[in-house]
Amino acid sequence: MTATAVLTARALLLDMDGTLVNSDASVERVWRRWADRNGLDGDEVMKVVHGRQGYASMALLLPDRPMEQNHADNARMLAEETADTEGVVQVPGAREFLASLAGLPHALVTSADVALSTARMAAAGLRQPDVRVTAESVGASKPDPEGFLKGAAELGVDPADCVVFEDSGAGIAAGRAAGMRVVGIGPRAGFHAPDAVVTDLTRVRVASAPDGTIRLHVTQ
Repeated sequence: MTATAVLTARALLLDMDGTLVNSDASVERVWRRWADRNGLDGDEVMKVVHGRQGYASMALLLPDRPMEQNHADNARMLAEETADTEGVVQVPGAREFLASLAGLPHALVTSADVALSTARMAAAGLRQPDVRVTAESVGASKPDPEGFLKGAAELGVDPADCVVFEDSGAGIAAGRAAGMRVVGIGPRAGFHAPDAVVTDLTRVRVASAPDGTIRLHVTQ
């Protein structure tokens, strides 16, 4: 049985990996190699890394390691991920969803840096939103709300009037901490109690009202 929820907003804030782009194959390859190099169980590592910046994941997985080593490792990992776009594709419906946002306030808020987000969006054949908040733009990784709050500020919209699209626990927690409603995308999202959850972006329809309000029809 399906049900359609209607959410209203004045701006949308979009995660990238797992939300617009399916990069799981690349993430698995790079992070499992890192796990092997550091004597960690790859399956356990994969439970942690989605949604966070690399250094933040490393701090959770290797809590006794100096943070400067995590940052150095993170830089190498970003370069590896940027070079490895094999199997990176759009999440179903992402291209049409982004097209429907033309002229509406929206931003990309991603834990990837500029190079990685550019490479993955290009590999998936998706356009980049004009407003982007990337790893270089923030001092704290999701689940900290800084990225989403910065996205709202750059769009000139109150956080309470924003809806976040996210797939990971860290991202959903960040959206909630920012005081925003969250639409969860994909199988990971449902475990973290977003306001609505869909299998992919084919289940979301966007309409704009004359007063500038965005209406989201979300079929769960």
